[in-house]
Amino acid sequence: MILEGKTLAARLRAPLQQRAQLAHEKLGRPIRLVAIGSSDDYGAYVYMKKEVQAAEKLGVQATIHEVNAATPVDTFLSLLKQASADPKVDAILIPRPLPPALAESGFTRFIAPEKDIDGMSNISAGNLFLCKTWQDIKNLPTFVPCTAMAVIRLLDEYGIDPQGMEAAVIGRSPTVGRPLAHLLTCRNATVKICHTFTRDLAASLKGADLICAAAGHSGLLTGAEVKEGAVVIDIATNLDSQGRLCGDACTQQLLDKHCRVSPVPGGVGPVTLACLLENIILSGERKI
Repeated sequence: MILEGKTLAARLRAPLQQRAQLAHEKLGRPIRLVAIGSSDDYGAYVYMKKEVQAAEKLGVQATIHEVNAATPVDTFLSLLKQASADPKVDAILIPRPLPPALAESGFTRFIAPEKDIDGMSNISAGNLFLCKTWQDIKNLPTFVPCTAMAVIRLLDEYGIDPQGMEAAVIGRSPTVGRPLAHLLTCRNATVKICHTFTRDLAASLKGADLICAAAGHSGLLTGAEVKEGAVVIDIATNLDSQGRLCGDACTQQLLDKHCRVSPVPGGVGPVTLACLLENIILSGERKI
């Protein structure tokens, strides 16, 4: 079974333009987004511009600041600090990857948590990892990383309850793997995190009811590693040998084992964008 995300994404996005207009009326100005992205990574930069354009279609006022490997750290941090301090900026988006010097600058300390729509700041991450239950997650005053939340939203859409499941997350990034593992724990799954140094991936995945793949290696997950009927959420975005977008999973092999599988493209991706747009609107609404 294919777990497509486009239908859910469309439903999540449907009320956002009206909410943005209502916020505009109450704030006396449009919701404002500042995006700071690296043009060194072409794919990430183009995707960021698509995110910004989607927000603008809702009535959000957006500004993009381009950085790259030649950008001084002080300049990058100054842009971030200005956006965090500006009362007329509601949301801040900083897509990764960033050039090494900028990525290692400790910039997440300077993102105002109330504007941190992708849950990157130290405060946002700290708030998330202090949560024990799903009700705690719902009560958060800050935002959860959008891709991780999109996975939970997609599972809920298909009535897949992680409670009691043996779950494996492949990937331990601070933006996807680790927050997703924590969200699944808050939904009462028993979670194993697999990564580059996992000695035997197949053994680690053996018996897993739910596998979330975010490694970034096409063909990594085949039918051999996955048990019959497992749920596989493919989060990665790669290019195959013919230049086509794909995930980590060999989808047809998993379907042959009666797994429920999210596709790439058309699975988690559209839901992630919907969650991001929802957070942008919410960042403005919280000021009303």
